[in-house]
Order: sequence, then C-alpha cells, then structure tokens
Amino acid sequence: MLLLASILFELSTLPFTLENGATPEKHLVETMPGGIAVFDYNGDGKVDIFFTNGAALPAGKKFPNRLFRNDGGMKFTDVTKEAGLEGEGYSMGAAVGDFDGDGHLDLFVAGMFANRLYRNLGDGRFADVTAKAGIRSDEWGVAGAWLDADGDGLLDLLVVNYGKIDLTRPRACGEGKRVYCNPKYYPPRPNQFYRNKGGGVFELTKSLDAWPGRGMSVAVFDYDGDGKLDAFVTNDGLPNSLFRNLGGGKFEETALLAGVALLDHGQAVASMGVDFDGENLIVSALSGETFPLFRKQGKAGFVDRTSLSQLGRLSNRYAGWAILFADFDNDGHRDIFTANSHVDDTLPNYRQPNTVFRSSGDGKFEAVEAGMAKSVSAHRGAAVADFDGDGRLDVVVSRIGEPAELWRNVTPNVGAYRSVPVTKIGESVTVEGKTQVFSPSAGYASSMFVPLHFGLGKKPAQ
Repeated sequence: MLLLASILFELSTLPFTLENGATPEKHLVETMPGGIAVFDYNGDGKVDIFFTNGAALPAGKKFPNRLFRNDGGMKFTDVTKEAGLEGEGYSMGAAVGDFDGDGHLDLFVAGMFANRLYRNLGDGRFADVTAKAGIRSDEWGVAGAWLDADGDGLLDLLVVNYGKIDLTRPRACGEGKRVYCNPKYYPPRPNQFYRNKGGGVFELTKSLDAWPGRGMSVAVFDYDGDGKLDAFVTNDGLPNSLFRNLGGGKFEETALLAGVALLDHGQAVASMGVDFDGENLIVSALSGETFPLFRKQGKAGFVDRTSLSQLGRLSNRYAGWAILFADFDNDGHRDIFTANSHVDDTLPNYRQPNTVFRSSGDGKFEAVEAGMAKSVSAHRGAAVADFDGDGRLDVVVSRIGEPAELWRNVTPNVGAYRSVPVTKIGESVTVEGKTQVFSPSAGYASSMFVPLHFGLGKKPAQ
C-alpha cells in the first residue's frame, strides 16, 4: 500500500534518451546500460549531469554520452560536444574523482570493452587520456570507483566487471520466443584494480583476480574502522563481494564473514545497485527477491534487517536498479529512492514506477507515493542532488527508450538542512550527531560527487 505523505516531486524531462541497442538476438548487455554522474565539472557551484549511453550491437554506431551544464533554475544546456565527452563504444557506468590532484574533477566511464578515462582540463573541456594512463578495455566493464587504497594521496581506480560475453556468437534462450539469457550463462570475471603511480599513469594489478564475480555496482567505505577504504561490489546471481583493504594495494574478500554476501535465507539474488549511509548498506534486486538491507553491527560486521525494516514486504513487487539514501524532507532521517524496471521486456511488469520509502526514524520504512506513480518506464541509473539550490534533494533518472526524468523536490514544510562540501573520498562527516560517509560511487553504476546533505529535523528559522 502506498501512503500519501509529505514527500512530493514534480516531473520534467531532459533531452537525453538512453539507447540500449536492442537486437533480435537479445544480448544481455542491452538490459544493463544507464549509469549517471552528477558533479560540478566547471566549478561554478552548480551540479551538472552526465549520462552514459549505449551503442548499436554487435559493433555499430555509438549513441553519444551526454553532459548537461546546470544553468540554474532547473535549466540545463547540452555541452557534450565542446566538452569532448561523446565517447566511444557501449558505455555503462561512470565514476568521478580528481585522479591527478589538480582541483578539477575527472571522469572514468566504464563500458563493454570500452573503458575511457577523461581528464578535466579546467576550461570546460576534457581530454581522453585512456591510452596514456594505461587503462584497458578487455572486459565487460559496468561501473567504477575511485579510492586511495594505498594511502599515498593519489586516487586509485577499481573497475567493476560483469561476465564473459561473445557478441559474435550469442546464445539463444527461450522456447518459441527469444528472451534474455539467465546470467548463469555468462561466466564470472574478476574486477580490476588500477594503482595510481602518479604522472597520469596507472598500473593494472592482480589484487582482485582471485575473486571473480558478475559485478554490477560498487560502494567504497571503511567498514572495519581500520583507516583504510574497502569496496563492496554487488554481484548478479552470485554472493556479493566485500574487498577488505589490507594496505599497499592488496585486498582480501570478506563478504561472508562480514554478513553481506547473502541474505539470511542463504540464496544469492540479482544484486544490482548499492548505497551505504554510514550505518546501513542497501542493495536492489529483482521482483520477488526484495531489496536487501544490512545494518552495521560491531566493528566489522552487518546483520540482515530486510524484514525488520519492512523493506522485505514493501520492495518485493519491484525490480530495482539504482537505489539511494537521501533525506527528502529534511527530517533528519534518510529515506530511500529506487529506480525500477524488470530485466525481461516480455513481462507485463517490465515497466515500473520509481519508489520512495520514507524513513520513520526507528529503523523502519514506509512506501510513499511522492508523485512517482505517473511515470511507468524502464528506469535504470539515478543520482540525487540539490540541482536548484533550494535545500531539497532532487533526483535524475535514466530510462531506456524515453527522455531522462528530472524529479524536482517540491516537498512542503521541510526541515532545516546543512550542506557540507567534501573532496576526500571516504571521509566521515558528523553534523549534530548524524554521520555520513563521502562515497561518490553509489546507486547503479553511477557517481554523485556532490556536497553531503544533512536534514536537521527542525524547521528553518523564519
């Protein structure tokens, strides 16, 4: 049951359509594009929007990625061409970080055999430095994350890879009607860790080779409090991965020991998006699998709170891609946004509305309509930011075959808030007893390099 509540959004669209290159052969990659990055690329204080885009398959025309400059007042201008970000190949995810320490935010774009690294030149343009940096494109890349894994002050790069795919010999699945194949037919592949050597050069290590998966998204945080950033990776139809940072660019996989590999029922789900709010780790999955919620317990562990939080029953009907924590009404409790759609485009519930689960402040959530029911689409990536600077968090969502959604938060009677700019990935910030971790890589294959937003739960001064 959807409740009418105080959280409310108004819908507009942006002139970008996510193209997945759909074919009669039903390549699984067609179901998976749509990562977004939101960041201030030109330093004007406003949050801009970057969309990844697909390509014709098996090796055809690139549908351009798009960068929209925020002009204020929820108005945006397409500046892709002058920025040099149209891209190549089948792009899927994005990660923002200043890898060379020059004060300008750079951009990594993950893709299927088409990874790209763009250096921000500081004048509104980006340079493709992929080859010089030593970034390879020999895997089905889906997402990425920046983190200083070895403590040398330079951002290293973790690339999330899916499985082995051969577009020239697609597997036929389905009886009488071709459908997308089960992920089990795509052998898992290792993620890749690139160590930043300085001077714009990266070294591909073997740090993650021992733990292949079918990676979808990643979140970076220090889960065990040892001062080193770790990485959680969602896996499709396999146990999730938690890479504990041992220092010196080395990792060990500890998801099972930490309690985040599987739900309490012990079965792997189609884990897709992810977010971490400093206390809770949330994952999106398919209809009937629920959206798993793991709550921090002790120094280095988590417990399954999917049912106790009410998310089990609330999310069971949905298939989620992006999933994000955000305090939409500034009451001091972080709500949840999910961008929804099934994978199988032959199902009657393929297109779904987005959802907002409002936090009641006691560890439980309730579903609120929030104006989202008016858009039933094939949603994929999403990002949250205060695009109009009014103190209320807005949402941008990509959707296959339709213009991107821009949801302006028009919630009345919101509480006071504080916005805290942060540049160090993994930094914890506490405001009036509430702690958040700056982890830009979040949602589904997306990145949000924006100030941390704290709802204060009290009315602003008149």
